[in-house]
Amino acid sequence: MQPANYIPIIMLFIILYIMFRNQNAVAARKVIEKRNPEERNKMIELAKRFIGKECIVTAFDSNHQFAGFIKEVSEGALLIEKDGQLEAINLDFVIRIREYPRNKKGKKKAVIIE
Repeated sequence: MQPANYIPIIMLFIILYIMFRNQNAVAARKVIEKRNPEERNKMIELAKRFIGKECIVTAFDSNHQFAGFIKEVSEGALLIEKDGQLEAINLDFVIRIREYPRNKKGKKKAVIIE
């Protein structure tokens, strides 16, 4: 087959990728718009309970998880430290915060099942 026959197939995959990528962004915007200030304040207060603890933070699409020590919670962001590196996570996209699971002896679990 000639290379010209593969171009429409490649273009189809590129278009599908762009369409699915944009759907996640649209869904995220809808969730942010629906949140009222009371829900936002509740999330900030709940996140402040985890300051100084090692946690796993799950973002909006469940594909992004951040693990580390929560250092600071501000009005719109969560500051996480892992291996000396700092990360800021937008609280609008945070769905779940939980402490890092440990076994009976207090060691970190190697496998985390959700």
